[in-house]
Amino acid sequence: MPEGHSVHRIARQFARNFVGKRIRLSSPQGRFVDGAAMLDGHTMTDARAVGKQMFLEFDNGLWLRVHLGLYGAWDFAGDIHASGTDAALRGRRRRSVRPGAADVTLDLAGEDSLQSIGAPRLTRLRMAEDEKVSVEPDGFPPEPVGQVRVRLLADDVVADLRGPTACVVLDPREVQVAMDRLGPDPLLDDSRAAEDRFVTVVRKKPTPIGRLLMDQLVVSGIGNVYRAELLFRAGLNPHAPGKSLSDEQARALWQDWAYLLKIGVETGQMMTRDGLSDAAYGRALRRRADRHWVYKREGLPCRVCGTHIALEEMAARKLYWCPECQS
Repeated sequence: MPEGHSVHRIARQFARNFVGKRIRLSSPQGRFVDGAAMLDGHTMTDARAVGKQMFLEFDNGLWLRVHLGLYGAWDFAGDIHASGTDAALRGRRRRSVRPGAADVTLDLAGEDSLQSIGAPRLTRLRMAEDEKVSVEPDGFPPEPVGQVRVRLLADDVVADLRGPTACVVLDPREVQVAMDRLGPDPLLDDSRAAEDRFVTVVRKKPTPIGRLLMDQLVVSGIGNVYRAELLFRAGLNPHAPGKSLSDEQARALWQDWAYLLKIGVETGQMMTRDGLSDAAYGRALRRRADRHWVYKREGLPCRVCGTHIALEEMAARKLYWCPECQS
């Protein structure tokens, strides 16, 4: 499932390439015909992400809410430009969108959505899947591929959505209700009030902290990878009740999430290891196995203490942790 950094990057892609343009909406799959008709022909006026959900506003006052879930993905094609705020890799170098430009380190696992955002002209791109494709289309717009729930088409760019958990049209009141239900997102609100909200909720709950971090009503954007890595970096046992955390521990957890989320948005990768040499950092950018402390390292020795990384299920997802460092 795409985590918060990916959805923020997709929202930026829409803001850069679709906002301000008249959009034709259709449902090639046929499951969103009525919803597409409500937005068809209107100008997109805003694109924003809150955690794992994205909201696209149109000039008739209606919004398109999309939650990709486990299997959803966006395909983009056309004259795609990189967001002006997207920094590429270490040193904040920018990946050129010009074909033939000198490349930088690529993520061999396909997690790097910078490759999608910094796309060559008229290249087809898939975002928010583990595997991304890039092929030259025969013409523009390309024919829909697979079960496309909704297609958003402007004069020079097109976006196809497949397999989302949610794709619905909302009015402004419904949008506000949906946003208010979600936990705080540090990329949208880095205030002390947002931090206080997170800390207060966590420290009242008897629920294990490993479950709380996956609850989008508690905090927005954290998925399986960031949960495991945040808890390891904090030295917290995933089974510890939220109410057992000190105020200092809960605040440190929020602040580390804000820190890692910004890195993820800038690089397109869930980079969670600090203190790497230049060579090690380059390897981590290329290989997901070198990027994390515990995620998908079950049975391997902990990078810190040598204890074998444990794997179990929590909140219906796989949980990776070190029984020694997080005891």
